[in-house]
Amino acid sequence: MRRLLFALLLAVPPAAADAPRPAPHPAYANIAYAPAEPVESHGHLLDLYLPSGVKHSVPLVIWTGGSAWLSDNGKNSAGWLVPTLNKAGYAVAGVSIRSSSQVRFPGQLHDIKAAIRFLRANAARYGIDPNRIGIMGDSSGGWTAAMAAVTGDVPDLEGDIGVTGVSSAVQAAIAFYPPTKFLAMDHWALRPCKANAPLVAGAPFCHDGPESPESRLLGCTVSECPSKAERADPAHYVSADDPPMLILHGESDPTVPHEQGEWLYQALNKACRDAVFISLPRGGHGPAMKFLTDKRLTEGATIRWTAAKDCRVSPPELYRPSMATLLVFLDAHLKNGMRKP
Repeated sequence: MRRLLFALLLAVPPAAADAPRPAPHPAYANIAYAPAEPVESHGHLLDLYLPSGVKHSVPLVIWTGGSAWLSDNGKNSAGWLVPTLNKAGYAVAGVSIRSSSQVRFPGQLHDIKAAIRFLRANAARYGIDPNRIGIMGDSSGGWTAAMAAVTGDVPDLEGDIGVTGVSSAVQAAIAFYPPTKFLAMDHWALRPCKANAPLVAGAPFCHDGPESPESRLLGCTVSECPSKAERADPAHYVSADDPPMLILHGESDPTVPHEQGEWLYQALNKACRDAVFISLPRGGHGPAMKFLTDKRLTEGATIRWTAAKDCRVSPPELYRPSMATLLVFLDAHLKNGMRKP
């Protein structure tokens, strides 16, 4: 992990590497990883982008986008990652999961696990290495990525959707500004919430309200079902089997408080897991790409890490994240330090 830290700190990509580029068309679009439910939904579809000119199996990075669990089309926001990751030799799968209006928790977790199992079971068909799968997402998609990462060893949360009998474990995870501890979101918010505020990013709505995204996900007002809220907290499942995780969160996030990402990092820290936390003082609630490409947002950012070996901990140091940050982290854990599921 120390070697990884130095690589992250010293990696300075050319400016062109951070410039957004048009996403290519997927090699395979709208793959059904499980039967549609409801029939007209996008929630069990994925798009697969493959690097060109590669004749051997490649590592895979799964992306699922955030929407406060209100959309079932999270695969459509994968495009910003594709040019950089494909060029570096990674396949990218944009995965959609069902919305909170279609299924309650843990249905969304069952969906992403079904997608992981499908891709692992069909790895040979698509030229993917089944032993090198990472997952990434932002906001509610960051929660999905984190939940998938820490529950690969939790049979009760596996679900029976789609392909079964195959591991849903991932070997690395990256979560951008994930909600985690639902019961504390209003307490940690930058400003007092308003019960009648609209449910839009930046509005001071109450996460403990009956119509909040978190309450809709759980199917109950957060404060009235604390045990269910705890069951949806990725920190609750941290164990020695968890893969390395990179968390990025803005200290100026008006929607998902910065402490939410820090809560998960501290849980990994206390369990002596491999984890990296990047904090951006000027960062709001995304978008994820700008956390890595907007020099105004990355100014003053810090990085800290904890390592499984000897439970080592690094204090925060100044660090400017970039697209290279993702590649160095993924290379370290999906190419050099791979672990079989």
